[in-house]
Amino acid sequence: MKVGYIGLGIMGRACAANVLRAGHTLFLYARRPDTVSDLLAQGAQLCASPAELAAQVEVVVTNVSDTPDVEQVLLGEHGVIHGAHPGLVAVDMSTIKPLAAKAMAAQLAIAGVDFLDAPVSGGEVGAINGTLTIMVGGKAEALERVRPVLQAMGKTITHIGESGAGQVAKACNQIVVAVSIEAVAEAMKFARACEVDPAKVREALLGGFAGSRILDVHGQRMIDDNFVPGFKARLHQKDMGIVAETAEALGIHLEAASHAAALIDALVAQGDGELDSSAIARLIAQRNTRPAGVA
Repeated sequence: MKVGYIGLGIMGRACAANVLRAGHTLFLYARRPDTVSDLLAQGAQLCASPAELAAQVEVVVTNVSDTPDVEQVLLGEHGVIHGAHPGLVAVDMSTIKPLAAKAMAAQLAIAGVDFLDAPVSGGEVGAINGTLTIMVGGKAEALERVRPVLQAMGKTITHIGESGAGQVAKACNQIVVAVSIEAVAEAMKFARACEVDPAKVREALLGGFAGSRILDVHGQRMIDDNFVPGFKARLHQKDMGIVAETAEALGIHLEAASHAAALIDALVAQGDGELDSSAIARLIAQRNTRPAGVA
């Protein structure tokens, strides 16, 4: 297929490379063309704007930082909507507000564009290996049209429901990840306080009911005190902000999620937003009393 890719950061560049390797024709839009020289050398073509890119492809994939960025790329002055044509599918792999995803889907539909909110889980490693978990909201027919493209990037592709449902699933993912990181960090702290080797505890737990990817990957990060980012704390903070805003709008309270979010907020506030969000383990290890401001 003819595929356009916008948002070529750590995740996006790896995903775009996999799309190219799968045999699709790849068009790119990058604010800094020098960042995609490797992809251009492999045969990708550079476009001057999202609109120009959209006019030439069957599928546009966006993977940018936040809701306003997606709105600008898709609906802004030189956005995808201005290069729209019947049959175009816009796939947004960013993590944004569910209601915003629904609103953008409605606006793009007027221009004849099908919109899929398709956030991912799996981090940089999953992007590089093409094994991301992709959670999709939007029309099932549109998903089937672009499935070959998504299969180049992800191993598990699940149609969650209508527009915005993919973002709801991603928010749920971020809740589970944040709360699980906190739980693993407390377990490691407890083991050390009892003068028991946390590495041995982790090894034992991985074989039991407490075993998880969080314990496996982030538990090892905590033991090594190595928080080179797979997923930056400042981005996890943004995602938990989406959770909090949506929960408030629904009139529900998420106690564990709120507690974990407060720890991520504290990590970012002390200047560690570029570390992996599992670095909240350092805060937990240092504290013997309940963190200020955490209920």
